[in-house]
Amino acid sequence: MRLHLDLLRTELSGHNAPPGVEKELLQAFARQYPKRRWYHRFTGSQWGTLGGVGSTVALALVFLLSLHSQTGVVGEAAAPLIQRDNGVAFIALDSLESIQAAPDAKVVETELPRTALAAAGLPVSPESAGDMVRAEMLVSADGKPLALRLTSAE
Repeated sequence: MRLHLDLLRTELSGHNAPPGVEKELLQAFARQYPKRRWYHRFTGSQWGTLGGVGSTVALALVFLLSLHSQTGVVGEAAAPLIQRDNGVAFIALDSLESIQAAPDAKVVETELPRTALAAAGLPVSPESAGDMVRAEMLVSADGKPLALRLTSAE
């Protein structure tokens, strides 16, 4: 048997295909089986599985991050979201540069309606919108308000 295969091999080695046949065969193969994009390799069920796994991982990360943000450092109490500063901090009404550039700024005590606090970005409930609030204002020499500090929010 081996002798017959050797004879066949030597006889076929003398035969060559015409020059354009290989090129035409490769073009026909490319037409019949075009290149597919990477995402076409997965079936619908595989994409469903990948989506489910990805959603589960994302949900687990959100859960773990929410636990981390609630507890903070281990052994340390979580800081409250809103802190009272006992009237120490001012709320800037103008840019920091203009506040620093004001030569003769003065602190003036005043009473403001709560609706004026909404313009400064503070939350105001509709029930107490008409009430007055005691505050201190940092005012420039020409009377322009630069910053606001609440002294009594009750």
